[in-house]
Amino acid sequence: MDLSIIIINHNTKALTQAAVDSLFRHTKGIDWEIILVDNSAEERERFRPSPEMPVKVIRVENRGFSHGCNTGARLATGRNLLFLNPDTLISTNLLPECVRYLDEHRETGTLGVKILLPDGRLDHGCKRGFPSPISAFYYLAGFDHRHPQDPKYCSYRLLHLDPDKIHSIDAVSGAFLMTPKAVYEEVQGFDETFFMYGEDLDYCFRIKKTGRQVIYYPKFSILHLKGQSGLHHKKNEILYHFYNAMKQFYRKHYQKKYGIGVRFMVYTAITGLYFFERGKNEGYRIGRGLR
Repeated sequence: MDLSIIIINHNTKALTQAAVDSLFRHTKGIDWEIILVDNSAEERERFRPSPEMPVKVIRVENRGFSHGCNTGARLATGRNLLFLNPDTLISTNLLPECVRYLDEHRETGTLGVKILLPDGRLDHGCKRGFPSPISAFYYLAGFDHRHPQDPKYCSYRLLHLDPDKIHSIDAVSGAFLMTPKAVYEEVQGFDETFFMYGEDLDYCFRIKKTGRQVIYYPKFSILHLKGQSGLHHKKNEILYHFYNAMKQFYRKHYQKKYGIGVRFMVYTAITGLYFFERGKNEGYRIGRGLR
């Protein structure tokens, strides 16, 4: 089989159904399958496939996004894997071309397409550099906004790279992450210590360490209804996982490279951002309660 598509449904049945519908409507010319890993807590949100759209459904307890992806990958029969968010929509027959690119460019370990938000803007997560301490500082301090064509200041969001041209970059988004199954198995899949967020950056980091390329492939685009089950809701639990993933990534890939002073500044900055966002969240909830 050419491709196994792995989707995690966590209390997003309507979004998941729309994503599955778009795949069946537009994907032609390759042998493919969908493996739906359902870790929904609510019975009414669990995905139930229709007979005309065959989908393999696996029900598991919620042990995080990475665990769900790894669970689906173990049952995949395709020589390539696509990890696809349930809040994405495909509107063209793009998957055969992506598979063909991987088959013809064996130096590629991971591929992502151009991802657009509902308002037409680019989802910058689809084309990123790794968040080293200095690149994260330039991003958070707004240097990339002020110097959008300077590679030095744009090293995280890569604003200086043409979003309509193919590039070899550091990381693509887990909303659409295609990889040969043999490569996935070589690097032992996703690190399940990343409960949610950061697992795509970590996976791409380990791919790059093998000497393979991570390719941004904007010949096609998909729509990402971003945040429908994540930071958009600004739940404190979600915020915790988001900022904790930052600490995990730094600890795993950068801590040994930098001294204790940098480590202190990084952890202090991440903790400060977390409590700032949590404070805004609490203020929003209080404000709504007063209306």
